[in-house]
This record gives sequence, structure tokens and C-alpha cells, in this order.
Amino acid sequence: MKVFVASLATETNTFSPVPTDRANFIAAFYAPPGHHPATPTLCSAVFPALRERARDEGFELVEGTATWAEPGGLVQRQTYEALRDEILDQLRAAAPVDAVVLGLHGAMVAQGYDDCEGDLAARVREIVGPDVIVGATFDPHSHLTPKRVENLNILNAFLEFPHTDFVERAEQVVDLTLRAVRQQIRPVISVFDCRMIDVLPTSQQPMRGFVDSLSAMEGRGSVLSVSLIHGFLAGDVPELGARLVVVTDNDPAVGDRLAREKGMELFAMRGSTRMTQHDIPDALQLARACATAGAAKPVVLADTWDNPGGGVAGDGTLILRAMLDAGMDDVGVATIWDPIAVTFCLAAGDGATIRLRFGGKSDPGAGDPIDASVTVLKAVDEAWESFGASRVPLGPSAVIRIVGTCTDVILNTNRTQTFDPDIFSGLGIDISQKKYLVVKSTNHFYAAFRPVASEIFYVDAGTHYPSDARRTDYVKVKRPLWPIVDDPHAASA
Repeated sequence: MKVFVASLATETNTFSPVPTDRANFIAAFYAPPGHHPATPTLCSAVFPALRERARDEGFELVEGTATWAEPGGLVQRQTYEALRDEILDQLRAAAPVDAVVLGLHGAMVAQGYDDCEGDLAARVREIVGPDVIVGATFDPHSHLTPKRVENLNILNAFLEFPHTDFVERAEQVVDLTLRAVRQQIRPVISVFDCRMIDVLPTSQQPMRGFVDSLSAMEGRGSVLSVSLIHGFLAGDVPELGARLVVVTDNDPAVGDRLAREKGMELFAMRGSTRMTQHDIPDALQLARACATAGAAKPVVLADTWDNPGGGVAGDGTLILRAMLDAGMDDVGVATIWDPIAVTFCLAAGDGATIRLRFGGKSDPGAGDPIDASVTVLKAVDEAWESFGASRVPLGPSAVIRIVGTCTDVILNTNRTQTFDPDIFSGLGIDISQKKYLVVKSTNHFYAAFRPVASEIFYVDAGTHYPSDARRTDYVKVKRPLWPIVDDPHAASA
């Protein structure tokens, strides 16, 4: 048996002013054939999973390129085509193969390509023919298109949000692919369009129970895998929206029935799943009350929509500015994206006190720059944070303390959201000495920060991320979706 594996991934916010080119892929993660690290990344965990199976079972594994760009705006057409063709050429050189496994995100949009993953899957199918098993794993914040389903034999998506299960889901798609090659199963994909778009965190009810019920279905009867595609609010593409996916062992009638039943169960929960969001004044009042009451751990404020994980710049200053104006101190901020400010800090060196303008450079919706005298506590050529078993690069980074305060801000060069408290500790910030932490993340921070936080408040700072589908100017979405339409299933009947 010979298996080919590759990964090409990013999440595209089609409303973002931050374009994505090859340099963004190289800066975030790029591993040519044979150079994928032993540790997984969010969208390439299929590599270590396949290596382990190949080592144990003795089949031949051919590794193609694996690459990921931090979420941003439209991918440059030439960049997508070059990376796609790089992988396709590697597949042609490896042919014939018995299986192809792809680590994808599912929300990549390039100039001229609304469905990059569907385009890639179709071209893979052209090369390998109709009889080769092709499997893929996706991030749930993606767009599931008929073109992908038509050209894949097996697909799944992470079930958890935050995505704490990305390794397990990679292992599942690898296992199903190998079983299909050995003719132990005949996978069939069933999909139900839920006709809705919402935020669906599994860190709280009702989504916690719903996802647990999906997991419980797997392995029962003919059901091989169950996935929920959440959709991605910031992607203006025709296939925007949530979908329920059931993969069965040659049992499409059961798959179709279960996909519809669970899809309509999700639809019945519409509007009840989001985390409670606070505006900035309310969030600061709640945070200050916790700190004043003597909280032993810091209060975490999550800047949910100035989140680079959603494709925006991540250089917003609205929450920090409000905290400074309110006299709130002992704050740790992770992060404000500002390559220019980082360059100045590196030049000044550790311990230097300088005048610095930082943040607020990419878009007026995220706030004005902050001008302050700051002390450079630490400036490094490279910094990292963890996301589960993976390492996420921050690029050249600096920690600055605003003079006259104990407020420390991490400035970074590679845009990324905040996943883990080690983003602070790795740069010398002791969060146990902070009253407040501000993190740029919608929910991926939750699993790692919950144990170290006294309280967590989600803040809708009013930035330009398209967080409300009713107010978002979608151009390419033509079919009815809740909440744009109250009853889209009746409207489409």
C-alpha cells in the first residue's frame, strides 16, 4: 500500500483588509516533503498520525508539502495556484497511490477561487482516478461544498470548539481511509444543509450536549463518523452556513436520515448557543468588581472580534485604551500585532525606555494607535505559544510596559490569536501577578485559560469583524439562511 499526504490550509475572512500571500504561509508554517515536524499542527495532524500507522503497519508513506497561513484576507491567486500545483506535482511523481489524505481548513478563498479546497480535491481526483480512496479532515469553521463531497470518499471535521480534538479527528480520518483501502468499509458521505450560521462553542451548553450526542453516534451500526460544519461568518461564499455530515459504511439511507435529524435538532437551538457578550463598559465594570472582591486569579477579557484567528489584523486598541482611561492597572495583553513597533523595540533593546506608537494601524474600526512612553522588558527574534500539542510562532516579538503602570503588552510580528497562558510565561510575564488579562481570541483560549482565571468575560468591542449575519453585506450568499431569513427551511421548500 502507498499513501500520499499533504496539507494546504488557511481561513479566509473575505472582509479583511489584510491580504494573504506566500510570505504569510512561509512565516506561519511551511514544511516541504519530509520536513514536517514530529509534533502536529492544527491542519496537518494527519502527518504524524500517518507516520505512526506506516511505522506500525509497514505501508509506504509519501509526504508532500504541508503549509498553513494565519487567517487573513483573500489569498493571492498566484500564491494559491503555486502551492496547489506544488502538491499536485508531488502527487503525480508519487503515482500510482492507493490513497490520498489531505489536511485542510476548509475556508480558504483566493482571488478567483471561492472554493479552493474543492478545486484541490477535484484536481487530486483527476490525477488518481475514481478508485483511489481520498480522505480529508477539516476545521468546522469552513464551507462544505458539493464539489468537495463529490471528490472525497471520507471527510470529517473537528468536533470541539475550542479545537482541542484536532489530533483525534486526524487519527480518525486516517483510520477510516486505511480501512477503506483494505476494503473493510465502503464509506458514503451524507450531508444536510442546516440553513443557518451562528457561533457554536462546545465549551458550554447547549452545544456541549449536542456534540456529545454526535460523538456517541460514531461506531454504532453503520455510522463511521459524524461531523458538524459550523460555517465561517466572515466568508462571503455561496456555501456559507452550517452542515451536518454523517459518514456510513455503505448505508446512505441511514446517513441521510441521521444528518437531517441532527441538523434540524441544531436548527432548533439557533440563537441560543453563543457565549454571553458584553460591551466594553459592562465588561470593565464586571472585571473590576471581581478584582475588587479579591479574586485570587486574574480576570480574563476575551476580545472576541479583534481576533487574528478570524482573519482580522489583531492590532485593535479599544479595550486597552478603555482600561487605561479607567485607571485599571496590572494588565497583561496578548497580543497587539505591530511589526513596526517590534522593530523599534528590538533596536532599542531590553531595558530601554522609549516613546512608542503601537496598535491601531490597519483599520479605523479597531481603534486609534496608542502613544506612550514604554519600557522594553524583553525583545526577541522569535517567540512561540502552544496550542495543544502544536507550537504556534509569534515571530519577532516584544514585551513593553507602559511607564507609570504595571500594564504589559505583547507586540508580535506573526499575526495569531491567543491560545495558551504560555504566550505570557514564555516572554517573562507572570500572570499570577496580574489582575486582568486581555486575550485576542473568540474561544480557542478557553480550555487553557479556564484553570488560571477567576472569571472570563467575552467582549464584543464593536470592531469591524462581521459578527452578525443580519448586518453583514453578503453578496454571494443566495440561498436563505437564518438569521438573515427567519425560517429558511420553509423558504427553500
